[in-house]
Formats: sequence, structure tokens, C-alpha cells
Amino acid sequence: MLKWICTVCGYVYDPEEGDPDAGIPPGTPFEGLPDDWVCPVCGATKDSFQPLEE
Repeated sequence: MLKWICTVCGYVYDPEEGDPDAGIPPGTPFEGLPDDWVCPVCGATKDSFQPLEE
């Protein structure tokens, strides 16, 4: 699954890990995150993320 990076702070959302602190289970793709989900580090909205080219 594709990882996504926050263009504000550099946090990387890894779908394989999810975001347990926000109740997002492992295996949740970025597209499956709720619209009101925000970066757990800086609070940026989903539109501040872009696909991470590895």
C-alpha cells in the first residue's frame, strides 16, 4: 500500500500501521481515512498530504 507524507511536517502515514491513537486500524488505506482525520504530529488536514515516492 502507498505511504503518504505530510507536506507540512514530514510525518509519513503508513497504511500498514494505521493511526492507532486516532482509532485507525492497521491496513487502512489513506483514501479510507475519515475526511476529518488530521496529521497526528502537526494537525494538518488530509489535503496537506501527498503520495510518498519510494
